[in-house]
Amino acid sequence: MKISSIKLYKVKPRWVFVEIDTDEGLSGWGEAVLEGRADTVIAAVKELEPLLIGKDPAYINDLWQAMYRGSFYRGGPILMSAIAGIDQALWDIKGKALNQNVVDLLGGRVRNQMTTYSWVGGDNPKDEIEDIEKALQRGLKTFKLNGCAKLKDIDNHANIDAVLKRISLIREYFGNKIDFALDFHGRVSLPMAQILLKELEAFRPLFVEEAVLPEFSYAYKKLSEKSSIPLAAGERMYSRYDFRPLLEDAGLNIIQPDLSHAGGITECLKIASMADSYNVSLAPHCPLGPIALAACLAVDFLSPNAMLQEQSIGMHYNDGVELLDYVHNKKDFNLEEGYIKPLSLPGLGVDIDKEFVIEQSKLEHDWKNPLWRHEDGSVSEW
Repeated sequence: MKISSIKLYKVKPRWVFVEIDTDEGLSGWGEAVLEGRADTVIAAVKELEPLLIGKDPAYINDLWQAMYRGSFYRGGPILMSAIAGIDQALWDIKGKALNQNVVDLLGGRVRNQMTTYSWVGGDNPKDEIEDIEKALQRGLKTFKLNGCAKLKDIDNHANIDAVLKRISLIREYFGNKIDFALDFHGRVSLPMAQILLKELEAFRPLFVEEAVLPEFSYAYKKLSEKSSIPLAAGERMYSRYDFRPLLEDAGLNIIQPDLSHAGGITECLKIASMADSYNVSLAPHCPLGPIALAACLAVDFLSPNAMLQEQSIGMHYNDGVELLDYVHNKKDFNLEEGYIKPLSLPGLGVDIDKEFVIEQSKLEHDWKNPLWRHEDGSVSEW
């Protein structure tokens, strides 16, 4: 079997699907996108194409090494997102060729179901109680919301108090019926993170994500020593080499590699295994589409330290189109009491509706994250 072609589909709300075809009629699907940089990742996939056309798709490890090590410059969000989508598609082909789900190919599952969580509240936190109420009716019990809107490097007490009041209302309203995590989204400076982590302890968030920007990840050890709240990060880290210093410094309790940004299944299984050796939990980042979610679930069901899976069904970005609109096997993605069962179809376990993908790709998208500014006109973290 040889790889015969690679097709790319830029689809709403902000995703890029990769279809790898073979000369024996089998095709595999992956999801290669960096939100807001879709066209750049598409160009990167096209640059990698000569390394793949005519090659046997079964040699996933060799093809991965060729894509990663075959260039003098390596790593980073663009290249690793391109490799990630290709890697997912190669595993999809391999499973289909052998009539096995990827999880079974790689040794079989370590659990029978996976806990998932849902985003609520949007980029500028609002209507969270209402959103949680709606999600509870769908059987979800675990949620994530932005910890705050924009904050200055040294902000005033009124803005800190507004964050605390908002979170306290959620905890008071739901009590211990739900769990929720808070995403600081890199919006919070180290001094403000120290204050917020201390003040938020009383509301018992499940974890705080990206308490500081990844550029300042050395601060996680300092923050963890002063707070009982578990700290999570990793959506803006792209290889095992990026995660290694964080694991060695013992500052993080949960890592969150993105299966469409951190080299796909091949690399993220290694990252998960590294984390397990440091007693660090895994909660893959996935505000993306069905193929990315399927890849995440494969790693979840293979990794004993996986504790929680993000999924974007009903997410605020999904304007006009939903994750399940792109798949035929919608029932396989049903959530029961917040859990999802293993996907059983061969390959990644997702049966893509190619006609719908082609139709949506004609509309394309040009999703970009907003540019935020402070009151003084300076650029703020989004």
